[in-house]
Amino acid sequence: QVQLVESGGGLVQAGESLRLSCAASGNIFTLYVIGWYRQAPGKARELVANINNNGITRYASAVKGRSIISRDNAKNTVLLEMNSLKPEDTAVYYCNGQTWELRNYWGQGAQVTVSS
Repeated sequence: QVQLVESGGGLVQAGESLRLSCAASGNIFTLYVIGWYRQAPGKARELVANINNNGITRYASAVKGRSIISRDNAKNTVLLEMNSLKPEDTAVYYCNGQTWELRNYWGQGAQVTVSS
């Protein structure tokens, strides 16, 4: 089993930055990729960014160029930094971990609200 604990989130103004953290515990060695998804009201959950064991990153087109995902292996933590936030970034953000066998683990979710 893998546990994912999120921190961060909150209310920010458009143009500001925000950092989200995801701390992983349990059978961490089974994880191949860790990242963030988000879901806005009335919309489907979508990938924001992720990073795999080799350090290869992926970003959604909506956040590419203004977001950075990184990991601290010593702390088993993944960090997502989002800059130049827009009102359309408002959503619940979920940490996601995927094992080599394609099993998914999810955090509880963190609300991010960007005001105009």
